Amino acid sequence: MLSLQLNGSRVEVPATVTTIAELIRHLQLEQKLLIVEHNEQVLTKHAHAEAQLSSGDVIEIVHFVGGG
Repeated sequence: MLSLQLNGSRVEVPATVTTIAELIRHLQLEQKLLIVEHNEQVLTKHAHAEAQLSSGDVIEIVHFVGGG
């Protein structure tokens, strides 16, 4: 298991979740418009597949909700 800080809370994810893209799939957010910050660095969508996760990483994920 990997221990991450996700949006201010400590979470455990399977060790098979090794990239930001896999984390997004694990959280079932792949269909959402997202902004992802990984250890204080904002990532482009193209960088999600390359950004490797390690235990202790700090992740912030913001997604937009429509309404009116």
